[in-house]
Amino acid sequence: MDFSLTPEQQSVQQTARNAAQKVKALAARLDREGRFPEDILQAWAREGLFGLALPREYGGEGRDYVAYALAQMELAQACPSSALMLHVNHSLFGMGLLQFGTDDQKRRFLPPVAQGQALACFALTEPQAGSDPSRLKTAALRGSHGWVLSGQKNFVTSGQAARFAMVAARTDANREPHKSISLFIMDLKNTTGVKVGPEEEKMGLQGAKSVSLEFDGVDLPPTALLGEPNNGLSLALSLMDGARVGAAAMAVGVGRAALTEALNYARGREQFGRPLVQFQGLQWKLADLATGLEAASLLTLKAAWLKDQGRPFSAAAAMAKKFATDTAMAAAQEGLQILGGYGYLKDYPLERLFRDAKAGQIYEGTNEIMRLIIARDLLKGV
Repeated sequence: MDFSLTPEQQSVQQTARNAAQKVKALAARLDREGRFPEDILQAWAREGLFGLALPREYGGEGRDYVAYALAQMELAQACPSSALMLHVNHSLFGMGLLQFGTDDQKRRFLPPVAQGQALACFALTEPQAGSDPSRLKTAALRGSHGWVLSGQKNFVTSGQAARFAMVAARTDANREPHKSISLFIMDLKNTTGVKVGPEEEKMGLQGAKSVSLEFDGVDLPPTALLGEPNNGLSLALSLMDGARVGAAAMAVGVGRAALTEALNYARGREQFGRPLVQFQGLQWKLADLATGLEAASLLTLKAAWLKDQGRPFSAAAAMAKKFATDTAMAAAQEGLQILGGYGYLKDYPLERLFRDAKAGQIYEGTNEIMRLIIARDLLKGV
């Protein structure tokens, strides 16, 4: 078993590490100001980080998903908000088009998304349909010239800035809920009948704005349908598997950043005549966090490798996402505790990392849902 990275993977990792370091101070300032990180996104687009595992023929870099995971582990250390928006472009919208789109859809939508020239969003969740998306109420009815879309989505990351959207809607009221949903691709900037709600006031991820999207009789052409009609939920859940690997990678990055901040503080802070880092109790905390983050990294890279090999990885992705996000939260919590009162101040990074880490336990499927996926895999054939 070879755990070494290929030269290409190492190159991507180093590129992402350098790109993250350049924007670290800017990211902290933008978070305090609650501003959209446009400059960071543009900088990462210039580095080719938006389309890492998307094909070159559609504007991507043609790398594997392991390389993408490695990059997110670096980027999320500097700006989790920007990493999340890049992730939506790449692993939900971009991968969805790549796997299920027609040649025409790929040629039209993929290049600007893969190159970071346009943001995309993924509109699945609704006010009454979160962990159970089969109960969504947004509907797309067949019209004289295609489809007519009506309904509301919420918690849409990048919805206020996105040009493109992937939207889930019910297309057959007479079928079972999980067999009556379709996915649609749309150009938000050139479509009438779309209303963008106000930006949500969130606990963390201040740069990755979340809004509601309302669709009031939106006319969509037949070519807006992604994949086969009434098969959209299956496609969306398939995309979520890959997205959870990316979510796990971002969590590893957040956790590593928390550990680094705690370690640096403990080295420089003295109590009772010696640096904090010399106290055994604190050393054990740091050792536990380092061990957890290493395990989270390995789980994540294994899931990414399985995806690259075309092997089943749903349970592996759920394990990686659950463990990595829980570990990141623990790292942020323990790191803040190590800094004591300073960790509670916005002048120090741990406060932001603590807020951002919490979101990882919720988005891409809550960790309670991850446990259900893992358990379902364990109980196959029982």
